[in-house]
Amino acid sequence: MVDFGGWEMPLSYPLGTLKEHLSCRSRSVVFDVSHLGTVEVKGIDAFDLLQRHLSNDLGKITPGRAQYTHLLDGQDASVLDDIIVWWDNDQRFLVMPNASNTERVRERIGGEDTTETRSILALQGPKTRDVLAKVIPESAGVGRFRVGHYNFEGVEILVAGTGYTGEDGVEISIENEASVKLFSRLLEEGVVPAGLGARDTLRLEAALPLHGNELGPGITPIEARLEWVVSLSKGDFIGRDAYLKRKESGPRFLLYGLMSQSRQPVRSHMKVFGKDGEIGWVSSGNFSPSLSKAIALIYSYQDLRFRDEVFIEARGNKLPFEVVNLPFIAKNS
Repeated sequence: MVDFGGWEMPLSYPLGTLKEHLSCRSRSVVFDVSHLGTVEVKGIDAFDLLQRHLSNDLGKITPGRAQYTHLLDGQDASVLDDIIVWWDNDQRFLVMPNASNTERVRERIGGEDTTETRSILALQGPKTRDVLAKVIPESAGVGRFRVGHYNFEGVEILVAGTGYTGEDGVEISIENEASVKLFSRLLEEGVVPAGLGARDTLRLEAALPLHGNELGPGITPIEARLEWVVSLSKGDFIGRDAYLKRKESGPRFLLYGLMSQSRQPVRSHMKVFGKDGEIGWVSSGNFSPSLSKAIALIYSYQDLRFRDEVFIEARGNKLPFEVVNLPFIAKNS
């Protein structure tokens, strides 16, 4: 167990991170992600309020859907948080920030922090639908980025076709009192419990950003190659003007993926070098259980091309890496 954003979280379960990771790629695992924030925004003005504060356009979706979006800084358009919004009904939205950013998001957009009133279990992997068909049959058909109300043994639950692994899966919001029963029921069906370690290696293989690593102060969606999250056509929103200025001036650095022939992992903040000196830094790095190689996401001030060779300084050594296309593992969700 480790501290994570003020929550006590499992780094791994008895099987260990490697087997948990591979189980998600081949079968199905369950993560307890109750640490993720939930800010409930509701009322007749809820839609307009979120349109004003968030970068993506909720007008592209409808009730019963979810959307990935950003909360931008109004001064420099850096990403204060990346968020999933569950649009439950006409006047009710569940805004899902990262754990450590929940209060920041609530202060900005208003609403009520309901994080501690519910648990969230993330069921992920190619066998997810088979498991749901046995445990919560009606929810087995919930689509990708769809949201629906279902029933688990007399308890109303909210299920969204979202996740953070690159695999097919769902995230289930359930009242705390029933969460252990659902967790146990999933384990009875052979689902493997997985912790923070596997969650991180899975999201890295899928090149999914982590706030505080790929996103944060000084990093806009442009540098992170996430311009699709910003909808300029919807009109004004906080951070729009600053975003346009950055877009006009061009990115100061860009995100790239690297792969090594070695298994030796590298970590965030390590320096990256080209032929003529230092060019950037590692935002995330680890050993890839699926590829049996070290992989890394980096930010580089220098333009890089596919198969360019760079070096990462790790413990006094400069380890060779090659620029590759992202994601490292094709997303299956």
